[in-house]
Amino acid sequence: MAAPGLARLPRALAPLRHRNFRLLVTGQVTSNVGDACYAVALPWYVLATHGGAVLLGTVLAAYGIPRTALIALGGYASDRWRPQTVMLATDITRALVIGALALTAGLGPARADVLVPLAIVIGAGEGLFLPASFSIVPSLLPDDDLGPGNALASSGTQLATLIGPAVGGALVAIAGPSFAFAADAATFAVSALTLAAMRAPAVAATAVSPALPADQTDAAAPAPTVRSLFRTQRVLTIILLVNIAANLGSGGLDGVALPSLAHGPLHAGAAGYGVILAAFGGGALLGTLLVGQVGRLRRPVVVGSLAYLAEALCMGFAPYLGSVAGVAAAMVGLGVANGFGNVLTITAFQRWAPPGTLGRLTGLLILTSFGVYPVSVAIAAAFVRDLGPAPFFPFAAAALAAAVLAGLSQRAWRDFGAPQAAAQEAAPVPRSETGQTANL
Repeated sequence: MAAPGLARLPRALAPLRHRNFRLLVTGQVTSNVGDACYAVALPWYVLATHGGAVLLGTVLAAYGIPRTALIALGGYASDRWRPQTVMLATDITRALVIGALALTAGLGPARADVLVPLAIVIGAGEGLFLPASFSIVPSLLPDDDLGPGNALASSGTQLATLIGPAVGGALVAIAGPSFAFAADAATFAVSALTLAAMRAPAVAATAVSPALPADQTDAAAPAPTVRSLFRTQRVLTIILLVNIAANLGSGGLDGVALPSLAHGPLHAGAAGYGVILAAFGGGALLGTLLVGQVGRLRRPVVVGSLAYLAEALCMGFAPYLGSVAGVAAAMVGLGVANGFGNVLTITAFQRWAPPGTLGRLTGLLILTSFGVYPVSVAIAAAFVRDLGPAPFFPFAAAALAAAVLAGLSQRAWRDFGAPQAAAQEAAPVPRSETGQTANL
């Protein structure tokens, strides 16, 4: 239900008229700031108490492996028990576990026998949470507000990414890691409270998904399986391949090539590297705010693809601009294009997904993104070792551009999200290639 006092908000802020969405954004921005506090406090706690790099790496692996392993299960759970239920359960669990971590940090030095089990539970909670966090927005908003809603949710994440590390650093410096962990636990508690305060949405008329014939969209009909969608919707294979190729350079760029460029050829130091990261974050925030003002496009994925190609252009030129200011400027452009394209494709994908499948399909796409990360990092490490960091940037840009152009060569990709295509596909059709999706 819309709040009367918010009825005249501009388009980009229109989703805030809806109480459930306001609660979601409030809770998620708060918990994302807490995540940034955790990201600062954990390495500081381990290294400052003589735990060493080996222990830190072990704890991070204990977090990362279950997170990736449980993403698919999180998608299934989201479809089976509703995204709100999964998010609430995982937030309560993580609030308790990180609270225990805060107590541990206050009592003594870092120990593997304590930190590793805690990290496993925290990582598992994140893996279960991620698909639900992407699939909950369509259940809270009418279709006209879905695009701006995704833009606002993404903007909140970007804003938390910008301010969170500074908050976490200040907390660690003033009160120590234990206090920063406690603050993170408190933010998960806030998120859990906002989720619990959401009212059950009114039952809406059944929407026709472009991925299904009209005679298969009855609310009482069982949701299709992912396997059946692969058989009938060839575009699912296309989107997974595009997603994998597009992410082939991203992990290595963020984790290896960019910090190596800042530390080596640019001689930027920690402050300069922070400026570069902040430039990307600011650009991504601007991109998501801009797309929130855009109405429903005739070819949303074509526009999103053009944004990704602009991102590739900024990426390829970034290391050759010769200064921290030049690289930062390129990262602003890269962030704007990335944020703009992501919101368009995510919104189109949410509108396309058949009822009861969004969690599983989102989990599958997130899993492919996470799964290619170790390969990307390994390729980047080889580039940096043998050729230096700069050549990896055009490699990553070429991988992204090739993936997007391959998608654009397919009519299903070009038509994905187009209103007239959706109208045509709503009629009963034979079991063949009938639907489209988008790269997340």
